[in-house]
Amino acid sequence: MFLDLLTAMLWSMSPLGEAKVGIPYALLNGVDIYLALIFSFLANLLVFPIMNFFFDVFNRYFLKYYYYKKAAIFVGRRAKSGAGKNVEKYGFWGLMFFVAMPVPGTGVYAGTIAGYLFGLDRRKAFIANAIGILISCLIVWVATLTAMKL
Repeated sequence: MFLDLLTAMLWSMSPLGEAKVGIPYALLNGVDIYLALIFSFLANLLVFPIMNFFFDVFNRYFLKYYYYKKAAIFVGRRAKSGAGKNVEKYGFWGLMFFVAMPVPGTGVYAGTIAGYLFGLDRRKAFIANAIGILISCLIVWVATLTAMKL
């Protein structure tokens, strides 16, 4: 069970699936339903401070390099196009709603980038991401439990 929980946490921290993959993985591998929700949520939440550290440190040193700058601009444009209208118009609530949608491309990675690009206060961006992640986790958790009972 410990290995399955650890794997679910790693999936939850991964940009390939986040908690949208971590929670179903944990539940389908016999992890306690509450542990699956809590640990996947917390692992997904850890992405925010890690990404902000990345923005602070790496951007300061690497933006002067062409390929890094080109990749950063590409990622920034994608996040801005996905979340742009909501975050620009509604700020905190737009970011929270964007992160809460449990569909590919909307999650803490894109939410953190969008909050950074639109210059939202870090505390507000963190709270918006945390609430959005919690809503998304609850939706995925309930949907997975319901599908397992069918």
